[in-house]
Parts: sequence; structure tokens; C-alpha cells
Amino acid sequence: MTRPTRVLITGAGGQVGVDLVSWLGANPPPGADPRWQPDGRGVTTDEFEVLALTRHELDVTDAASIRRSFEMARPDVVVHLAAYTAVDQAENDVDQCFRVNADATGFLSAASNDVGAHFVAVSTDYVFDGEKGAAYVETDEPHPLNVYGASKWGGEQRCSGHDTIVRTSWVMGVRGRSVVHVIADRARSGATVRFVVDQTGTITLAADLARALVTVVRERPGGVWHVANEGATTWFDLARFVGLNLGRGEAFAEAITTEQLVPPPLATRPRRSDLDTTKWHARWGGLPDWRAGVERLLSDRHAS
Repeated sequence: MTRPTRVLITGAGGQVGVDLVSWLGANPPPGADPRWQPDGRGVTTDEFEVLALTRHELDVTDAASIRRSFEMARPDVVVHLAAYTAVDQAENDVDQCFRVNADATGFLSAASNDVGAHFVAVSTDYVFDGEKGAAYVETDEPHPLNVYGASKWGGEQRCSGHDTIVRTSWVMGVRGRSVVHVIADRARSGATVRFVVDQTGTITLAADLARALVTVVRERPGGVWHVANEGATTWFDLARFVGLNLGRGEAFAEAITTEQLVPPPLATRPRRSDLDTTKWHARWGGLPDWRAGVERLLSDRHAS
């Protein structure tokens, strides 16, 4: 009898982590479309053995602790989701941001390779500066504009050639806090919102990213992959879409520029960092359109 694939997840308490744990347990998470199976097959209850670790159970900045944990657990695959994600705060907390996003990724990659596990690191569109003028492909040279992006690029550089790097962007899920929850709360309260129209990117639904990661865990492709829902958009267009979905009119969302933000953000964001997912699409088909994903998120959020 074939034993289950043992999957160790760091950052399992985050919005992608909780959805990945659900998917690996054959329980589609809130916001998911159970019909979407990029690798063409569902998850069975006995396929995976999941070791879901939060920051309280594993300090990813402690190389010795990681080695001990991996030697005891002997995972087949490690999915690294733990991250320092406070983009503006990172500008004044450089050392800690790099410890968590760069150094820790290197420690985890090395420990994974030592025990024969495939390592999967999740990175970000913020490794790019947004100056290309078109969607970014996997082979484009990173040039981050802020500390957070630089730390994630540092983490990518610390991965081995056997590892899989999944770059994603603008992640939002039913569970956990994200910008879409803020927009929805304001829409339901009768308030209005102001969002920038000069930052373009790709939205990624946490449930869809988690299901894509199940495919990565199974296939262990190696290399860099861009994973995001289909279609580029702006923060303003997202806010407008959420407002209309919740019955608010055109006046709900006001378009502003980045220069009009008060207070101004500490970290510089790329003006256009949408990810080209052609490589993923060619192998496993595209992720659902972002609008369909946001509709699922809003529906399941309301239901819960």
C-alpha cells in the first residue's frame, strides 16, 4: 500500500496556509471552486499527511531548529508560506524582514534538500520594479523597489536549482484579512472608498492558489512559475467591482493616484507588476478569472 505524501507547511495559519491545509485534507476551503482541478483529479482523504506549522511551532529563522524538525518529520515536500508581509513596516525593519524572507528561505531550502524533500517557496510580484510596460514572465530580471520585494528576491536567490519557486500577487481569501474585506465592510456600511488607479497587478484568490499548490506538491516541477488568477486590474477597479457586486453604485469607489494617498506609503510600489501566467497555463490550464474568484470570495464571506 502506498503511504500518503508527507507535506510540511510553514506559515500554515496564514490565509493561503489554512486553505492549503483544507485542500490537502480533501476539504475545499471557503471561496473555492471544487470543480476547478488543474491537474485533472480530485484530492482523496488518504493522499496526503499534513504537518501544518505556524510560527509558534517552528521558528523559520533558526537553522538548527529547522534541521532538527526536518530530521524528525522527514517530509516529502515542504511548502514555505511563512513570510514577513508588512510591506510598509519593512522599510524600518530591514534586518528582521530579511531574516524571515531571505535567510529563512535559505535555511529551509538547505534542510529540505538534506532530507530529500522537494522545496516549494512562494514569492511575490514585488520582486519587479513595474517599468517593463507589460506583464512579467518568469525569465524577466527582478529589480525590487522596496525592502519587502528585495527580501523576497533574496529568498529566491537562496533556493537551490532543484526547488520550485511560485511567484504570486495581490492574494486575498475568505479567511484572514485582506483589502477585499475592507472594501466589502465599507460597502455594506454605506461608506465610500478611494483607491489608486495607477497600480496594475494580478489578483490571486487564496483558495485558487492553494489548489494550484496541491498540483505543485504532486508534480514537483522545479523552476520558477507565475501563478495568479486570469486578468490584470487596478486597485480602483477591484474596489469598483466589489461595490457593484454588493449593490453599491458607481459613486462608491473614487479613483485617485498614488501621489494622492494620505499618508503617503513608506514603501514604493511598482506601477505595473502583473504576472504573465502563460507558462502555468500551457501545462495545467489557467486559473479562473479574477472576477469569478472575487464573486466566490464575497459570497462565501457573506455566508460565513
